Amino acid sequence: MVAETNVAETTRERRADGAPGIPILRGGIVVIVGVVLMAQGTDVTVVAGILIIAVTAVLLLGLTPVAPGQARVIQLLGRYTGSVRATGLRWVNPFTTRRRVSTRIRNHQTEVTKVNDADGNPIEIAAVVVWQVSDTAKAVFEVDQFEQFVAIQAETAVRHIANSYPYDAHQPGQTSLRDSADEITQKLAEEISARVTPAGVTIVEARLSHLAYAPEIAQAMLRRQQANAVVAARQRIVEGAVGMVDMALTKLSEESIVELDEERKAAMVSNLLVVLCADRDTQPVVNTGTLYH
Repeated sequence: MVAETNVAETTRERRADGAPGIPILRGGIVVIVGVVLMAQGTDVTVVAGILIIAVTAVLLLGLTPVAPGQARVIQLLGRYTGSVRATGLRWVNPFTTRRRVSTRIRNHQTEVTKVNDADGNPIEIAAVVVWQVSDTAKAVFEVDQFEQFVAIQAETAVRHIANSYPYDAHQPGQTSLRDSADEITQKLAEEISARVTPAGVTIVEARLSHLAYAPEIAQAMLRRQQANAVVAARQRIVEGAVGMVDMALTKLSEESIVELDEERKAAMVSNLLVVLCADRDTQPVVNTGTLYH
């Protein structure tokens, strides 16, 4: 015997804008005023007038104001019947429940969280998520408290992104949290969007708002960054110095200013590199003798 599994269908939003509310409001007021003016005399007339007023009042309970940037999710006896997005005064079945849902664009700032990056270094990270409810039915019926759901899923996505990439790139072209802002932003938005889709939420933008090494290793990482910067700067200086020495030797040879043997060329190269690569001012020594003494 094969057991049948019932899979609940996902509730999707459908429009149910109802009827314009202003004409119904005016008609209800006219009916009530007319009954009050005409309900005079016999008890039968009074009872009929009360019944008409009661029915009219019940009908007027269906009037539903919808502000810009809001929607009303309509339920009749627990069953979803549609969502009202048309702004203004609308009229729906007075026996329905109408839940207000904001469809405005909203921001969520995640807490500054301490996590480990891909290299295992503790870092602090936070993000700003811009989101909007696109499907009011999913937001109401598919999850509990969709605002909290978005917040938790955003925190989870930020942690996962932080664990997946190193803080600093160790090789050219490597994706890192600090140097690949556009790529990290795109991946963060895609991951959060995939997580909150069941709640009928669309991610407009997601961007890191805070990124730093944890305080306990911040000084050590700062020294490493400074060391890397010094190495890169010295490498650039050496490359420039070698080019200048080569240019000097070539000019001396082309202009036949002075002829140097290999030993003197080596001495000249050594002296020029010392002058060009030194990190402080050199002290010149004046040679009052010959070139070789």
